[in-house]
Amino acid sequence: MTTRDGTTARAEILDRVRSALSGSRSHHHQARHPSTAFTGTPVPPPDATAPAQRSAGLVDLFVERVEDYRATVRTCAPADLAGAIASALSGVDSVIIPTGFDDGWKCALTAQTVDEAEVPDVHDVEGVAAVLTTSVVAIAETGTIVLDHGPGQGRRGLSLLPDLHVCVVHMHQIVPGVPDAVGVLRSSIEAGRPLTWISGPSATSDIELVRVEGVHGPRTLIVILVTS
Repeated sequence: MTTRDGTTARAEILDRVRSALSGSRSHHHQARHPSTAFTGTPVPPPDATAPAQRSAGLVDLFVERVEDYRATVRTCAPADLAGAIASALSGVDSVIIPTGFDDGWKCALTAQTVDEAEVPDVHDVEGVAAVLTTSVVAIAETGTIVLDHGPGQGRRGLSLLPDLHVCVVHMHQIVPGVPDAVGVLRSSIEAGRPLTWISGPSATSDIELVRVEGVHGPRTLIVILVTS
């Protein structure tokens, strides 16, 4: 496809990505500091902590878009996070816990926990009902959650195979749009980390537009949104 000025759509998209990365170089180079990776709460860049981006409107838009994908959003205060996780996993008999996930957050779990180290092969994940992860950034405009599979997020296969994915997102991790997310992810991209972009439960539609969920990933997505 060629635009009116003669450039291709692909070239235009790449130019926008380069511009977003270039513009964010000086602002987002400390997006993920190793000292905070353990809790799955990256140091937010200056833009992501601005009052306008933490506004109720931005959070409401994120929740609305996530729920449009038929995912569930549960909001809780930091002190109530362990209980919220336990509630989200109520009735589940087994759950994978990624390496680096905060031990304090899983203390209330009643399900059998399987540490990531116990499933060295992707086939070992079969039969485990759920996976519990943190996230690195969330996008209000698209209702998308991004994992870069650092501590607390697990290997890529762990978040794709179980039928239920419970994901912890902090409100300060929500950014307005994709270019903002690319800026936050700059260090992950430069490090060559794999990125998983999650927009609701796994789903597809056939030629008659019949929606089928759980085709190539979790059938159910529960987002626990932490207020600070």
